[in-house]
Amino acid sequence: MSIGDRIAVAALATALAAVGLGAWLLLPIGAARPAADDVLDPFGEPSGSTVALASALLVVDVEGAVVRPGIIELPAGSRVADAIQAAGGYAPDADLVAAAAQVNLAAILRDGQQVVIPLVGEANAGGSGDGSDGGLVDLNTASPDVLDALPGIGPVTVQKIVAARDEQPFASLEEMVTRKVLTNAQVDKIRDLVTLG
Repeated sequence: MSIGDRIAVAALATALAAVGLGAWLLLPIGAARPAADDVLDPFGEPSGSTVALASALLVVDVEGAVVRPGIIELPAGSRVADAIQAAGGYAPDADLVAAAAQVNLAAILRDGQQVVIPLVGEANAGGSGDGSDGGLVDLNTASPDVLDALPGIGPVTVQKIVAARDEQPFASLEEMVTRKVLTNAQVDKIRDLVTLG
């Protein structure tokens, strides 16, 4: 290789290095390094993303008067309204008045929860009293999960209801206030959704 050829190769190498350095300098700050979740492990799975994805999904059962009843997956933090929408929305035979009274659309979903939209004619047709058939929830017999689904009733209040009714069943909603199981505000939220058998 002649001296001229060597100079040409050296010039080309210097030019390529300059272009590479220039391109690297033009990258936005923070774009040079991939995020930890984007790094692939030897098996092709993003590191840590499988566990995060599993915990970020809820599995809920939407039944009754919806277009596509059944099991659906939703992101954690989804609301009851999101579940109904994912099930295709209300079916033509949905009892919208009863649904508005019985289903809190703003409630945050729990994994494994069932959402039931009542059909026309079912809301006041009686039933098991646990709310699963679209009827009123019987505060003296409903399961803790059904009680917890009522608006304004959380796990602590559910424990108070179950303990108090085991001592003596409730005769009225007002009695629940006098026995310091519920507040007047809680009673007002559930008055049209419950019964005392």
